[in-house]
Amino acid sequence: MAQNAKDGGNRRYILVQLPEPLDPEKKEQKTAAEYCDKLGKPRTIAELTKERLRRAAKKIKEEHPDWNGDTGFRVFKLDSSNIKAWNPRTNDLEADLVDHMDHILPDRTEADLLYELLLKLGLDLCVPIEEKTLVGKTVHAIGGGVLMACLAEKITTDEVEALGQGIVTWHKALAPAGDTTCVFRDSAFENDVAKTNLAAILEQAGIVNVRSI
Repeated sequence: MAQNAKDGGNRRYILVQLPEPLDPEKKEQKTAAEYCDKLGKPRTIAELTKERLRRAAKKIKEEHPDWNGDTGFRVFKLDSSNIKAWNPRTNDLEADLVDHMDHILPDRTEADLLYELLLKLGLDLCVPIEEKTLVGKTVHAIGGGVLMACLAEKITTDEVEALGQGIVTWHKALAPAGDTTCVFRDSAFENDVAKTNLAAILEQAGIVNVRSI
């Protein structure tokens, strides 16, 4: 970040840090552990590292007030897929089928789904992401509209028209250079009619790559 500020470069970095616990009983870790307590964060080196990055960014901005470069960062944790693995039990297949009607793990957020989607589509995890609220649903526009996603848990038939037209209007304003893929949570739709109607609204506006997860 400091070198970018000096010469106007656009270098990026990947920093990997284990969440190693900080022990306040150890003299060399006591101050760091207490500082994490002050921040209200877990006592780990990873949390301390994030604070160091924030402070470094602030210092660099203060030293180079005319520089408008990026000093932000995103934090990711390695985890399992958000999608339930299909592992049927031969003695109770019916129960397994019912259980997989919603194949998203119950403790996962929209952000979890969004970033797994980026990984599976081969998109940069640092790609710009914009958000808008349409009909009470959060809609994401990734990469200037190359990917649009609404991963709300429920979309009713009555909401489809306004949601679809809202996405179309935003898509036109973004004017992405290439084809757009629009993704929804399959289990969110109230019924097949809601899903079909929303896809039709988007396709009529030129968004033909409509997918569900």
